[in-house]
Amino acid sequence: MVNAQFPITTTPRYNFPLQVGNLQLPLHLIELSIQTLHKTHHQLEPTIPQQLSTIDDAALNTQLVRLKPNKQHITIFAIDVSSIRLGETSQGTLLAIRGAIVWKSKNSYQYVRLGPFPFHIPNHMKNDLHRLLNGSTYNAKAPTNLAPSTLYLQTRLTGILERWMQRSINEVTQNSIILWDGNMVAGTPDTPIKTMSKMLADARQQQNIILAFSKVTRLMLYNRKLTDLLLRQSPPCILMTQNYPQYENSIRNMGRINVAKLSKSSCTFRLDIDANLPQTEVIQAVQTLIGNDSIQNSYPETLRLAHIYSTFTAAEVLGLQRYISQESSLKMISRPNIRRILFGRFGKGPEG
Repeated sequence: MVNAQFPITTTPRYNFPLQVGNLQLPLHLIELSIQTLHKTHHQLEPTIPQQLSTIDDAALNTQLVRLKPNKQHITIFAIDVSSIRLGETSQGTLLAIRGAIVWKSKNSYQYVRLGPFPFHIPNHMKNDLHRLLNGSTYNAKAPTNLAPSTLYLQTRLTGILERWMQRSINEVTQNSIILWDGNMVAGTPDTPIKTMSKMLADARQQQNIILAFSKVTRLMLYNRKLTDLLLRQSPPCILMTQNYPQYENSIRNMGRINVAKLSKSSCTFRLDIDANLPQTEVIQAVQTLIGNDSIQNSYPETLRLAHIYSTFTAAEVLGLQRYISQESSLKMISRPNIRRILFGRFGKGPEG
């Protein structure tokens, strides 16, 4: 018998060794767990009246507006950019970036792709690339052990292409609606306040209206996630906010923050629109959008197509890898998956 060869006895408390079994869990952690799970049934969920109305919450006002599709013809543009990590070399990492512009005019959709643009980021050149992207704002004497992560540089390169495409569309079109994937937040390394201000001013000069759709937001209103406020409302409608805090440290919201539910769906989106536009013009723009574009799950079809055409497929990744191997001296290497080696099928998540 196994027990005859290897005597097994239980240890006190959960079969752990004595020193471990006697550990006391931190009481404040247990209390915090209970508090976060406690259901406050007495708290009522805020509701929004069905008809056009105004709700006051301290200095913040919200207004629910019912929308009517406006079928007056207008050209709609949508812009999206994506990036992907292609693999590793002995010196660094290979990336690829691509953008797509989709526009709808009358009954037809058209598109153009920009890229893909492959990049090789050697580990020893990360600081140089960081300085190049940030200009004089980055400390040229920063030690190499503080080099930014490849993911950060990938995000910066993607942002540069996206902002360039957004500015370019603004310059070549007039009297159009331009859809962005994201928001109108400025004050970040990718988008300084001056850059965002100029893009919005150029759009107004060209009589274009920019609508920025965010699929995910951390913003709260009435103690609820912003996009949850329209879940029970009948579409199409938009919840407009006024006097929403513009600043958070050095970050600034350059657009008026709204919530949009444009079709029958469980989806709602944060919608940023230039804060310098009159409210009537904003409402008219959204009504013109839903009157000219196909809206599925409250999301414009042009913007959905822009995302699809910019995203890399598995076959395209393989093609890029093969092209780079044939046309350059760079050779991709396969590094062992440390998580998979250590934890087997439990080794999920990105490599550290």
